[in-house]
Amino acid sequence: MSDPFILREDKGGICRLTLNRPKSLNALSEGMMAALTAEFAKLATDRSIKAVILAGSGKAFCAGHDLKEMTAARAGPDGGKAYFLELFKTCTAMMLSIRDLPQPVIAQAHGIATAAGCQLVATCDMAVAAEDTIFGVNGVNIGLFCSTPMVALSRNIPRKRAFEMLTTGEFMHADEAIAMGLINRSAPLADLDDATHALAETVAGKLSAAVKIGKRAFYEQLEMPLDAAYAHTGAVMAENMMLPDTEEGIAAFLEKRKPNWNA
Repeated sequence: MSDPFILREDKGGICRLTLNRPKSLNALSEGMMAALTAEFAKLATDRSIKAVILAGSGKAFCAGHDLKEMTAARAGPDGGKAYFLELFKTCTAMMLSIRDLPQPVIAQAHGIATAAGCQLVATCDMAVAAEDTIFGVNGVNIGLFCSTPMVALSRNIPRKRAFEMLTTGEFMHADEAIAMGLINRSAPLADLDDATHALAETVAGKLSAAVKIGKRAFYEQLEMPLDAAYAHTGAVMAENMMLPDTEEGIAAFLEKRKPNWNA
């Protein structure tokens, strides 16, 4: 297939990445993961981009890993074990690159977001979904427990609900996904692009240097004990205060005017 795995559109400081394999429900094949990882690597050094939207083409956001590729790998001399270890290592690196990206990443989900597709939504910093979207870690239905998707999911929603989804294969709808904290908001499908872009525009309008510092600190402090988290974030805020643009932002607030930021 000659079509690119990922479509990229940059506009007004916002980058939209669209998974472009609608016939396979945008499955995370080897090619798709490689293309996503490459795009994230480029974005990491692109100072013109303030926020990223990750969407899917066709009738679904992402159905998870490519089961046809995985089945073919079973023909290997070791039954595919080495292949699977490398596959999930590659997927983990791709997911972690979202966390490490300086810009906030907003998932725009519609249709279904299942297995590693649900993991992708949970991994993004924020998420907006169409009102009829369903989410699931339903690999257990075919005998494959969604262990790697579990990592991101269980860090987003309460553990008993996550475990129920993982062991029953049942789906979560958008309204519950909001209540559980998997997504931030929902919108009718016809309004989904506008709703996601509005959130991205709000983020893009902030001081990018401050958002970059804050995103890094957000994930770092989550892994720390309370006292260590306060000590760490105190140092981060002191670092943030030293930025000339932060000084300008505070002055503008006190003077009741719009800040004149350089970044």
